[in-house]
Amino acid sequence: MKAWIQIVVALAGTASAVSRAPLEYNAKPNIVVILTDDQDLHMDSVDYMPLLKKHVIDKGTFYKRHYCSTAICCPSRVTLWTGRNAHNTNVTDVFPPYGGYPKFVSQGFNENYLPVWLQDAGYSTYYTGKLFNAHTDQNWNSPHPAGWTSSDFLLDPHTYDYLNATFQRNDQPPVSHEGEYSTDVLADKAYGLLDEGVNSGKPFFLTVAPVAPHSNVNPNSFTTPGNGGSDIGDIKMTAPIPAERHKHLFPEVKVPRKPNFNPDKPSGGSWIKKLAQLTDEVVEYNDGFYRARLQALQAVDELIANLVDRLEGYGILENTYILYTTDNGYHISQHRLNPGKECGFEEDINIPLVIRGPGVEAGQEANVVTAHTDLAPTILKIAGGDWKRADLDGSPIPLHARSLNKESKSGNRQEHVNVEFWGRSIPEGIYRFSLDDGKVVFYGSNNTYKALRVIGDDYNIYYSVWCTNEHELYDLTTDPYQIKNIHPSVSAKAATILGLPISKVLPRLDALLMVTKSCVGRTCTAPWSVIHPANDVHTLKDALAEAYDAFYEKEIAEQVRFDKCELGYIVESEGPQRAAIFKAGRQYEL
Repeated sequence: MKAWIQIVVALAGTASAVSRAPLEYNAKPNIVVILTDDQDLHMDSVDYMPLLKKHVIDKGTFYKRHYCSTAICCPSRVTLWTGRNAHNTNVTDVFPPYGGYPKFVSQGFNENYLPVWLQDAGYSTYYTGKLFNAHTDQNWNSPHPAGWTSSDFLLDPHTYDYLNATFQRNDQPPVSHEGEYSTDVLADKAYGLLDEGVNSGKPFFLTVAPVAPHSNVNPNSFTTPGNGGSDIGDIKMTAPIPAERHKHLFPEVKVPRKPNFNPDKPSGGSWIKKLAQLTDEVVEYNDGFYRARLQALQAVDELIANLVDRLEGYGILENTYILYTTDNGYHISQHRLNPGKECGFEEDINIPLVIRGPGVEAGQEANVVTAHTDLAPTILKIAGGDWKRADLDGSPIPLHARSLNKESKSGNRQEHVNVEFWGRSIPEGIYRFSLDDGKVVFYGSNNTYKALRVIGDDYNIYYSVWCTNEHELYDLTTDPYQIKNIHPSVSAKAATILGLPISKVLPRLDALLMVTKSCVGRTCTAPWSVIHPANDVHTLKDALAEAYDAFYEKEIAEQVRFDKCELGYIVESEGPQRAAIFKAGRQYEL
């Protein structure tokens, strides 16, 4: 099978090179995005993808501090394609009424997102694979996703059915691919769309979005709850199904046993801190689940190599940016959690992002803080589009050594990521959540929270407020696995950050979170400018200056809080919205 694929690739590359002359180097670059589904960074899945390493990681820059802002599929994808945080799209779930493709359409984004903007910039645009949840074989044409020159979408309820996927091409009716392997079907469609892009006579943008390594979902149990998820426990999710040729791989591999793996003591907040320790039987199942994920990614790895070979055959590889990322991360057994996402832990929000392309340094790692809100402006800037749009919540990611060095030294690059979630957390696999009181539940309730990741030269912080008004505060410099919540509400021990008492740091974090939880546009990338309009504070370290002690101690009266736990973004339930503002010249006294 592999030999056959290599022969086909070689022939396709030869034909491509003959049929089309290389593009001029000064032509607008092409852009290829490979978007996986639920791929982890912290369980080392990338290390099991040698072709990704060969063709993208070793040839590009790995952004190790890249984050999604909402750790679930549809909201994260809408953020990626619109450049807006979920609180600005109000697409906060995978199903109506709070999310899914119908919500994306009703919010007005079908005519106002990245592919439309790229067409305005002179690009032909192509997509194959999963676009959004609740994009189905019933609503695929009401309306059809706008902005794509040509497309071939995966559709619910068979999106996650690895051996019976449904695809829908352009204006044609959906087609079932029963008995075929989803990623291989997708690969053939991706190669066809690449050919179309090359022959379009324009620079092209191509997204390839396989479902791997997402769980396999039984379409017979697939529901779209009308009230935000009352029957969500009926959905049957099991380990992903790898291609037959990969099922034998990694027989001894297990989930990495890091300090937060099924810990002896509970951690986290809200419902998570009530979880019972996983049994040996569940741990063994989870290890098998993990192996299936790695095996499922092998077909994606082959797809990457074949795309690169075709780009090279066409003579356009060196004028093409390739971005490899995922919608959100994933956990398996960390913090006593069954397989899943939707939490604020690093496993769920810190995700792979690798970029190769013209001028991008090869084999490098970047430590600038980036987020999914930054991808739309980054791609627009590459394409010569309007990356300064006022409705973008992110900023372009520095791609070249000079810009990376400049932003690292200037202190102007944002050091924070807004993190937010609404609703419930669903366990994937055959086991449900077991609580420490002996109860077994179908989902984690009250999983609504607002949070911050703040990473500077001397600090590394996660701070969250749950809809139950519980707080979490982790110093990842000393506690990288987020085991010890040092917030004063739960920790009797007086902790410090930067050698300073928590009592000094917390008001700054509260003030910052008050801005980011409902920021819009530039205030999302420069939230300190809201608190300090003189624009003399850009970082947490700046804000910790003694000159501001009285202001933060006396003026931060309205801390972030929730008035009610909701399944979606309802402003009236999200507590105070007013940010504190430091007024230069005013005397603040302790």
